[in-house]
Amino acid sequence: MQSPALALAKRAETWQFLELWVDPVIFPPKILMLVGDHNGACYIFNPTLDYQLVVTHSSYEAAQEWLLEDDYERVKGQLLAAEVL
Repeated sequence: MQSPALALAKRAETWQFLELWVDPVIFPPKILMLVGDHNGACYIFNPTLDYQLVVTHSSYEAAQEWLLEDDYERVKGQLLAAEVL
């Protein structure tokens, strides 16, 4: 099994944007990180579990639907790789 850090490191080479999503129903809120790559695939990581990969989706729409289904809300804005790198 691949370590969580290695799974996230692989995304560092191809990521296009990342978003933070929170479940505001509970306190403290649960946080997930959505990372989209240049091929359109999206990866959802749990930063509280050493950035463990939670699920992979082939599109942003599918990832967004999965998060919304579990009552997560997107934190306003995106961090774009082009602005950081």
